[in-house]
Amino acid sequence: MKFLAQIPFVDLLGMELVSCEAGRAEIALTLREELTNSWSVAHGGVTMTLLDVVMAHAARSPNQPGHPESPGVVTIEMKTSFLRAGLGRLTARGTLLHRTASMAFTEGSVVDEKGELVAHATGTFKYMKALPAGGRRIQRLNASD
Repeated sequence: MKFLAQIPFVDLLGMELVSCEAGRAEIALTLREELTNSWSVAHGGVTMTLLDVVMAHAARSPNQPGHPESPGVVTIEMKTSFLRAGLGRLTARGTLLHRTASMAFTEGSVVDEKGELVAHATGTFKYMKALPAGGRRIQRLNASD
């Protein structure tokens, strides 16, 4: 399945979009040595990126009642709790909890290949069509203001 937006960093990490619809998303990642920390387990930044991306996809997933197509999102806030070391193939699941015209409130979790909880997060995202950046305006492809 193709990601809703092309993110070079996500491609570099090797994430796979498993599903994305109706306020839910699932992303998988097979852990490789270069994605580990000094303990040879998933680096916290990798785990947090999985959570960030899966919650963002849940926030902008298609087929939400009253919102057929969502614009892009940017992360406003994210709180993450780590419960155990991540090993092997990791699966992240995100859920849209509540949506307003401009904001999305989400939660996500990462489990290992045994189904054990590795990390949990909540996130707040802002819906945007373009991103103002340093005096210039960066617009997503195929987006309109």
